[in-house]
This record gives sequence, structure tokens and C-alpha cells, in this order.
Amino acid sequence: MSYDAPPPPPPPQYGGQSPYGQQPQGTNQKAIWALVTGIVGLLCCGPVGIAAIVMGRQAQAEIAQTGQQGAGMAKAGLILGIIALVFLVINLILFATGGGIYGNLFDN
Repeated sequence: MSYDAPPPPPPPQYGGQSPYGQQPQGTNQKAIWALVTGIVGLLCCGPVGIAAIVMGRQAQAEIAQTGQQGAGMAKAGLILGIIALVFLVINLILFATGGGIYGNLFDN
């Protein structure tokens, strides 16, 4: 019994083609910075959360337009920025009312 030779393998695919002719260029830089500023705002400096919110929103818009990676980082930075601002507001209220850790701050 004789067999025919198998067909040749298909040519290798290297990433495929984007519908617009170019591949997305890696991770969005604003998404990275949104995540970094969100973490910094949460850990030590609440007002930095504002920058995290702004950059997170901008990164989400750019990612939707260009197809870059980093949507999860942009969302995480946005959420961390919001949490940092909530903690900042709570601390300001506690400071203004004399509650929390600020209660004995000005006693002599």
C-alpha cells in the first residue's frame, strides 16, 4: 500500500495582522502611572489619588482608542485613587472634629 506525501505545513504566523495595519505598542504608560500613583496615594499621600483618577480615566480612553494593553492597570489605579481620596476625606473629618488619632495632638 502506498501513501501520498503529506501536504507541506502552513507558513508560520507571527502575531497576525491588526485591522489597522499596525500592532498595538505594548502597555499604555498612563495606565502604569495611574497604578503607581494610586498605590502611593493609598499608602502615604492621599492627594496623589487625584492624579491616579485623572490618569486612569485618560488611560482607559486611550486604550479603548488604540487597543494597547494595560486596561486592568488603569482600572486598578482609578479604584486605588478613589479609595485614597475617601481615606483622605475621612482623615480630614477626624482631624477637624478632634477624633481619631488626632485627639491628643494639641494637648499640653
